[in-house]
Amino acid sequence: MTSPQGRMRPEHRAPRRLGDLVEAFALTPAGHGVADDLAVTGVAVGSGDVLPGDLFVAVPGLRAHGAQYTADAVAHGAVAVLTDLAGRALVEAQGITLPVLVTGRPLRALLGEVSAWFYGHPARDLTVVGITGTNGKTTTSYFLDAALHAVHPVTSVIGTVELRVGDEAIESPRTTVESPVLHGLFALMAERGATACSMEVSSHALALERVAGLRLDVVGFTNLQRDHLDFHGDMAGYFRDKARLFDPEQARRGVVCVDDEWGVRLAREARIPVDTLATRDDALGRDVAGWRVSDATIGLDGVGSTFTLTGPDGTRVAAVSPLPGLVNVSNAALAIVLAVRAGVPLDAAVAGVAGAHAIPGRMERVVERGPGRPLCLVDYAHTPDALVLALQAVRPITPGRLVLVLGSDGDRDQGKRPMMGEIAARLADVVVITDENPRSEDPAVIRAALLDGARTVRPDLRDVHEASPRADALRLGVSLAGEGDTVIVTGKGHEPTQEIAGVFHRYNDRDVYLGIYAAEGTGVDAADSAAEGAAVPPTGVSPGAPTVTERSDGVTVVDATGLDHLDALRAALRDLVDRADGRRTVAVVGPLAGAAERPSPDTIAELDALGRLAVRLDVTLLAAVGAPVRALYAGAYQEGSWDAESRHVPDLAAARALLADEVRPGDVVLVAGDLAPLVAMLTEVTR
Repeated sequence: MTSPQGRMRPEHRAPRRLGDLVEAFALTPAGHGVADDLAVTGVAVGSGDVLPGDLFVAVPGLRAHGAQYTADAVAHGAVAVLTDLAGRALVEAQGITLPVLVTGRPLRALLGEVSAWFYGHPARDLTVVGITGTNGKTTTSYFLDAALHAVHPVTSVIGTVELRVGDEAIESPRTTVESPVLHGLFALMAERGATACSMEVSSHALALERVAGLRLDVVGFTNLQRDHLDFHGDMAGYFRDKARLFDPEQARRGVVCVDDEWGVRLAREARIPVDTLATRDDALGRDVAGWRVSDATIGLDGVGSTFTLTGPDGTRVAAVSPLPGLVNVSNAALAIVLAVRAGVPLDAAVAGVAGAHAIPGRMERVVERGPGRPLCLVDYAHTPDALVLALQAVRPITPGRLVLVLGSDGDRDQGKRPMMGEIAARLADVVVITDENPRSEDPAVIRAALLDGARTVRPDLRDVHEASPRADALRLGVSLAGEGDTVIVTGKGHEPTQEIAGVFHRYNDRDVYLGIYAAEGTGVDAADSAAEGAAVPPTGVSPGAPTVTERSDGVTVVDATGLDHLDALRAALRDLVDRADGRRTVAVVGPLAGAAERPSPDTIAELDALGRLAVRLDVTLLAAVGAPVRALYAGAYQEGSWDAESRHVPDLAAARALLADEVRPGDVVLVAGDLAPLVAMLTEVTR
């Protein structure tokens, strides 16, 4: 099953001749020759995303080369391969007769250029505006989309929350998608009459060349604050990756918010023409900014803010942010200037931003203040600076106490946790510390770091509470609040899942709030339980104990074909890694007993989560066998497995061939699902 974003390609795609591709990019034909007239109808990276007629681009991964999985790409319909010299050798070693094209250039950058070329550079016919920075990208992009609507009847959005083309939208897998998906989206926009796109551009996307082959019309910078240092190393490295967007090959012109030192530096070092914008009275670059915000006020209704925006020519306009707080004044002002530089008249841009709709998980008002009820908000703030700004935004609209529910991510920058706890204790009246996305870490350890920060302000932890799971913490926060109070839960925003021990459970803060008040006076109703739902594993599961066979060559075969529940499979994957104790691990999974031929959306989500878990557990090779468990492979792929650690094979015969090639002496092999013949094959070796 191709991922949803992989299917968002234009319906009508003119095929490209392979010979034209060779000529356009000075590629070297290899292997069994290249037929110049061979038609290519798409581009894919990762064999699991290949559709019939695609060019498979095999890139080197962290632990292995994607070319090792060319056979899988061929099975899905690939008609040619583009790779490097190392990839060519791997293809030849497999005896594959597919045409192979070789390049000496970095493949990830070339992938973007090839994708753009294949679709006819569709972004050139669109107005594309990109936004980067630590905080505010999503809010600014939605404000900008509203402004672009003034002159573009059909617009699109690419970002953290969704991929939207006109009226069609799907959940986004990441802030910025891979380049074949990105250029396919631009082609789909053109096909459906969209003429403008607002997109978020993450630092990861810039570092990993996901926006290669794209030159944006206008790009914007919000701010740079502590985040993602586990990836970028330090703030200097983080800045360098953000600054890549302000290169002449990537963008025509830019707008830079110069409120902080990083914005001032970017405006000075950018290699494209930039407008500068100061949105605060104490902005570091205010004296030299071309655009300035002044007279910012918080609306008495607590809904929005007003401000005056002055342009380089002295023109002054009264503007409105539909969301509260000075942070959203900054986002609104940046969106207005970006829209103006993208061709929207100033008055129309101001009116568009003022009328922007609510943005999921961004200062989202879920429950309005009423008799006996506090105002209940959800916000995505997950960095120290963003938390400060969120609490500062809420304080003026809170007659009573400010109740904050927060956590911090696992497997991410640990240094910010005590900082977040200190900010919470300093700026909120009541603090409830809970779990965010613990991932593979012990949630109690993360909460302890937040509590340590809170103790620096409140040694006795007065009005500081600890609660888990997250839904219980949110219920506690609401129970501690009264009519004049405000409850704000931060960190997850719009996210529809919570990741615990590598497993993605359906969870959303908004749903929990609504469940509480749907059953006002009676505790928690079914809707709230569903929102919390899968965070508690089902009880009474009896999967049937796996059996273990030790082969004479040191291979351990774990027969888990009797499992009948995904929770049991989750436990089996963990047991596989524990049993291996550092040896290579192979997990081969088919449909479990009683599985439907077409899995439900919930089952697909659980399989996706299991695939991600396998990557995090460092399973050496994960093989999903058959269409019903394709989402297992998709999850591993999205988690970062570039075909080195995960495969999708169509049937039992292909699984046999895979194991014959891949299993080595000393391996620990798990077989789960309806794959009993594989166990028989694996245990035929003399014991």
